[in-house]
Amino acid sequence: MKTIYKSIIGVSAAVVMLAGTLAPVMVHAWGDSGNGRPSYTLDQINNGDLKDTITFNSISNGKIGDEKNFVGAKVAGATVDTWNANSINVEDGKTYTIRLFVHNNSPKGMEAIAKGVKATFSLPTTVAKSHTIIGYIDSSNATPNRYWDEVTLNASENVYLEYVEGSAKYNNNEGTFSLPNEVITSGATLGYTSMNGEIPGCYQYSGVVTIDVKVHSSVAAKVSKQVRIKGTKTWSESVNAKVGDEVEYQIEYVNLLSEQVKDVMIRDVLPTNVEYVPNSTYLYNSNYQNGVLLKENTLTTTGINIGAYNAKGNAYVRFTGKVVDKTMACGNNQLVNWASATVSGSSVENAVYKDDASVMVLKDGEICENDPTPTPTPTPVPDNPGSTPTTIVSTGPETIVTGAIGAGSVVTALGYYIASRKKLL
Repeated sequence: MKTIYKSIIGVSAAVVMLAGTLAPVMVHAWGDSGNGRPSYTLDQINNGDLKDTITFNSISNGKIGDEKNFVGAKVAGATVDTWNANSINVEDGKTYTIRLFVHNNSPKGMEAIAKGVKATFSLPTTVAKSHTIIGYIDSSNATPNRYWDEVTLNASENVYLEYVEGSAKYNNNEGTFSLPNEVITSGATLGYTSMNGEIPGCYQYSGVVTIDVKVHSSVAAKVSKQVRIKGTKTWSESVNAKVGDEVEYQIEYVNLLSEQVKDVMIRDVLPTNVEYVPNSTYLYNSNYQNGVLLKENTLTTTGINIGAYNAKGNAYVRFTGKVVDKTMACGNNQLVNWASATVSGSSVENAVYKDDASVMVLKDGEICENDPTPTPTPTPVPDNPGSTPTTIVSTGPETIVTGAIGAGSVVTALGYYIASRKKLL
């Protein structure tokens, strides 16, 4: 079957050609793994200039104008369907939708099915006034195999971008399909009637991938707090427990700056009815992926110093608390505890970042008017960053963590620095 394109009048956007590589570290405007694919007009496509070649987003006067400008942005929920293809000014607290247009340019329809098609967004993870989001299209039998374009989000102050979980969608003539959050990591498979990686040629089979990102004002770090009953595997924001139960808390710290921070201090403030279990504090980072036991029991008093972290460096601090009954009321009790972090040696000296987790306790042996609080839906995260923690002494060289915990993490220094007794505000 051969499908002839109808003439579409569009405004061509100016593009800058890039000699790219298969997996570029940095790109500017559009590019591809073919080091610069040719452009085609609709007339050339209809006249058969592509022959049997399957290629994506190469029409210069197509539905969106020049298809090489296939990544764009707009304010989320904006009624006007106008996309900023090169850059957009953004504001703190607002959410923006990022678009990636996908079009197999072959006019042969089902006779020219692109295989293994997937989309990926590369989102910046540091704090800056300008962030460039890169969108990629991959196909195993297309020429070239990989395509990319970008859009830049500009702010008047330092901001960071948060991907809105569950926002990834693919819209085509068959409807709207939800995509996994992997669209911002390893990529999400696309399709037509199903997300099977196959997209036939022609506009009727084209589609649009969208994700939402929220803009936050300058923040040097992310602190996340979760809890679980000791001996279980699922972490969540809140758990149900009984008096006498031991609960494990996890505090994740991530350096969001593009610079190194020093003397990262972590502190946890326990509620009255939860007691710290001595000698239960462990640190996990890329230097200590199996964890180290910290001899200082100061996490819930003056705090602990977990060292220095380069851009994107992260750490987990874990400890155990025991639920006790000191001041519990009859009925449901919400025991909230807060984790906080401060950083030094950065552009946001002494800024404090916090998050909380809750333990829900229904006091036993009492007749109460309220019904038991239902078990909350847990938010799963990866289980132990490592296993078989080892004990470490409280003195030694300063730890500098270069990257995130996980496979491929590089250890640049040994030791753990805890000499500073600087208190958290």
